[in-house]
Amino acid sequence: MLRICSLIVLLLGPHALAAAELFSGPLRVIDGDTMDVGARRVRLHGIDAPELGQICTNPDGARWDCGTWVANEVRARFAGQIARCTAVEQDRYGRTVARCVVAGQDVGQMLVSDGLALAYRKYSMAYDLDEKGAVVAGRGLHGSLMARPEAYRQSLRDQAPAAPERPQADCAIKGNISAKGVRIYHMPGQEHYARTVIRTGQGERWFCSEAEARAAGWRRAKR
Repeated sequence: MLRICSLIVLLLGPHALAAAELFSGPLRVIDGDTMDVGARRVRLHGIDAPELGQICTNPDGARWDCGTWVANEVRARFAGQIARCTAVEQDRYGRTVARCVVAGQDVGQMLVSDGLALAYRKYSMAYDLDEKGAVVAGRGLHGSLMARPEAYRQSLRDQAPAAPERPQADCAIKGNISAKGVRIYHMPGQEHYARTVIRTGQGERWFCSEAEARAAGWRRAKR
C-alpha cells in the first residue's frame, strides 16, 4: 500500500497531498477573492473578483470603485465566520488556493451567483453557469461596465515602469514578497538582506528609497 501511495504522489506531482488537505478557521477578508482562514492566506479557487481600486462604470457614466465595494460586501457577509476549506494547490505567491464553505454553502459559488465575482474559467469551469445566470439577471457587477480582473491586472503591469533587474548605486532596497503574500523590503545591512533574492517576474522589485517602497505597499523588515 505504501508503494502504491508513493507512486500516486510521484505521478500527480507536488500538489497531490495539498489537494486532499482540509483546514478550517475564522475568516478575515482581504479582498473579493482573497481571505485569511485562521493563520492561512487563501485565494478562492475558480473565481476572480475585481481588484481593490478597480473602477467600474454605470450605464449613466458614473465611475466607482467596484473592487473596494466587493471587498466590503464579502466582509459584511463572511467576516468572523468559520470557513471549512479544501486545498487545491499553492500559487506562486505562497497562498493556498482552495474551495471554502461557510454554513454549508460554497463561498465561491455564492459570490459568482450574486455578481460579486466572475468565474475564473482559466482554472475552473465550476462556476460558469452561475456567472451566466448573474449576467442575465444583471446582478451585482453585471449592472455596470467592468474589465475582467485578469485584464485589469495586465493593464497595470503594462503601465508600470520596469523595475531594474539589478541594483544601481542608489537603488539597493530589496522588495520581497513573502510566502504568505506579504510585501516586505530589506535595507542593506539588515539580517536577511544578503540572502534575499529578487524575482522581478513574480512582482518583486528594487527600490531607490524607503519612501518609494512604502508608497508601493511594502513594509520594512523587522530585522
